[in-house]
Amino acid sequence: MDAAEQATRIKILHAMGLGPMWLSRYASDETAPVVATPAFADTPPAVVLADAGLAAPVSLVDVPPAPVTVVSEPVESVSGMSWETLQAEVASCVACGLCKGRAKTVFGAGDTAATWLFVGEGPGYNENIQGEPFVGAAGQLLDNMLHALGIRRGDRAYIANVVKCRPTDSNGKDRPPTPAEIQACLPYLRRQIALIQPKVIVALGKTAAVALLGVDPETPVSQLRGKEHHLNGVPMVVTYHPAYLLRKPVEKSKAWRDLCLARKALPGSA
Repeated sequence: MDAAEQATRIKILHAMGLGPMWLSRYASDETAPVVATPAFADTPPAVVLADAGLAAPVSLVDVPPAPVTVVSEPVESVSGMSWETLQAEVASCVACGLCKGRAKTVFGAGDTAATWLFVGEGPGYNENIQGEPFVGAAGQLLDNMLHALGIRRGDRAYIANVVKCRPTDSNGKDRPPTPAEIQACLPYLRRQIALIQPKVIVALGKTAAVALLGVDPETPVSQLRGKEHHLNGVPMVVTYHPAYLLRKPVEKSKAWRDLCLARKALPGSA
């Protein structure tokens, strides 16, 4: 570029606060370096650009800041919340996109001082409408499973889910929650566990199992069931989700063995 273009470029850079600009020792002797002075530094960019023969853009000061999308997260004090405060926090939660399609949050149901805690994946169509966990056909099967153990909803048992809002795909069909959705909601479930202090936890299906155990999401249920795990000292057993058992009734015998293992894991059951 010639001397005039070089000088113009230097002025523009200084006006934008990007100076000083050092010139090569091999630059033409006709081009004198421009030194920033306090007076020049205080000159508005539009004035400098006009002096350089260029159209002045909209003032940078007048440009409104770009909109920022804020995604709220569960408040840091979740670990210290009471049951009532936690329930209210879940009802107003917008920590992930699932809140946009929910009718009701599904906090959980049952005995808040339960011996048994059953954890599923997330609400489905019926649960989203009624605000209660496991109210469809899968819920009826779960009730039968509880009855086989000699317990029932509201009596020594609590039922919760990993996520509190219904996950759906682009067609409005139920789908598993994403890892990000699980992480956004997991503090609520952890606080529920801390408040309930169950004696044994039963993870219903792969999503609940991998979320609670923190293992690879690709781990199949078959590798997790049939053994006793521990979650902060609480025995935990993994079994199939009731919805899966409705599709694969032949697996019900395995699920019964899992429940027997959970009953055996209860402290003082020996």
